[in-house]
Amino acid sequence: MKICVFGAGAIGGYMGAKLAQAGADVSLVARGPHLAAMKENGLTLIEEGETTNQKVTVSEDPAALGPQDYVIVTLKAHSVPPVVDKMQPLIGPDTTIVSGVNGVPWWYFHKIGTDLEGTRLATVDPGNKQWDGFGPDRVLGCVVYPAAEVKEPGVVTHIEGNRFSLGEPDGSRSERAQALSKALSAAGLKAPVRPKLRDEIWVKLWGNLSFNPISALTHATLDVLCTDEGTRPVARAMMVEAQEIAEKLGVKFPIDVDRRIDGGAAVGAHRTSMLQDLDQGRPMEIDALVASVQELGRVTDTPTPIIDTVLGLIQLRGKAAGLYG
Repeated sequence: MKICVFGAGAIGGYMGAKLAQAGADVSLVARGPHLAAMKENGLTLIEEGETTNQKVTVSEDPAALGPQDYVIVTLKAHSVPPVVDKMQPLIGPDTTIVSGVNGVPWWYFHKIGTDLEGTRLATVDPGNKQWDGFGPDRVLGCVVYPAAEVKEPGVVTHIEGNRFSLGEPDGSRSERAQALSKALSAAGLKAPVRPKLRDEIWVKLWGNLSFNPISALTHATLDVLCTDEGTRPVARAMMVEAQEIAEKLGVKFPIDVDRRIDGGAAVGAHRTSMLQDLDQGRPMEIDALVASVQELGRVTDTPTPIIDTVLGLIQLRGKAAGLYG
């Protein structure tokens, strides 16, 4: 089984290191100083106080790696459409694209089993680049839970979590899903195959939709924005709007909105990914995490006044910083 992790930053690097340690036939696509360091010194993983180093196959050029059985995409959502053409050498007739990307996935309405079947989402797949370039039948969904960071080029620090939930768009327990689950499990990762992955997508998105833009606008950490009397109601209102959309799409939430916010507060003084991107001058994931939910509101005829307001503010903040649009 040949596995390529495309976008071997923090999460991709963590997954790649674990697979390599388990002896899997894994390759990584990376760029810049991180790529150079891995080529020269291997990939170093710091996990639970232990440091390991693994020689890995790594390249910036997918053509050097050839067709794969699985291509696991761990890029930021906005980074995927521009590289679809570049990824084509990795794709053979039986290649599975594993979409480990935050936010509403571009394949959301593939095999959904409703009259919205085949609906395309411009906010996450402008110009249908992924729909046409990958093909939705290749896709295996993945919800990514671990937290990690690139401590320095070639060095990934694992912070917490080791679950990568997998799911077919039609909810089946396919052979390809179970085979990948087995490979990830052999690497010490949790990889359950879920019959209703969209439910998990929404529970994670629920927090990302609200906590990320509010934190980037206020510079507040999770513990503060989830308890402050000014920001908690805003996050809650956004989540209530999102829940109405999701339930119209058949999603069932296992917890209520206040418990979800309390869970965010319990994480502590965490700086969300969008706030980190703003601070470090990296493009912000506004479309995948916020604008996509607004688009789903339009698709389902659901008003989203609070989401619209916060989206307008964070889009302007991103543009002002030169990190959006």
